[in-house]
Amino acid sequence: MSQQKTEREKMLAGELYLIDDPELMAMRHGCYALLDRLNATSNGDKAERREIFRELFGSCGSNVNVKSNFKCDYGSNIHLGNDVFINVECVICDCAPVRIGDGTLIGPQVGIYAVTHPLDAEERAQGREWGEPVTIGRNCWIGGHATINPGVTLGDNVVVGSGAVVTHSVPDNVMVAGVPARIIREL
Repeated sequence: MSQQKTEREKMLAGELYLIDDPELMAMRHGCYALLDRLNATSNGDKAERREIFRELFGSCGSNVNVKSNFKCDYGSNIHLGNDVFINVECVICDCAPVRIGDGTLIGPQVGIYAVTHPLDAEERAQGREWGEPVTIGRNCWIGGHATINPGVTLGDNVVVGSGAVVTHSVPDNVMVAGVPARIIREL
């Protein structure tokens, strides 16, 4: 007899899961406590912030700088490479893996959303959602107020213009801008 998957297992498998599951709620509350510590710590206190990064993120490279006020859902699904810079007011909804490559710069008020919801209103009302991984390559620059949607992969060296809404994956060495974002030039 096969055992039924937990809601957490469904979430990590990219399947529909219930957001109000007690285990997931406890995980989010633990994340929120770490975020409260992080966001109350001076941006200049690198040692304390680095310790919080180790507790918060699934993995965190060297020389990472995440400015307050930072928000995420779980933290454990976020994987940061070396020399990553995340500016103020960034939000990462990480019910699926979010991977950010070495040397990437993320502007202020960027939203990275690995979560999505059913189109059916009744199913949404039941508190169901699922995640699609987001991968951001090495040496990318994401301008302020940009949005990266679920399931998107940005290749290496990609520049995302300020305010862009990225709805589809893009290859290496391009600049995208607009709503929805489209390739406007090769780099």
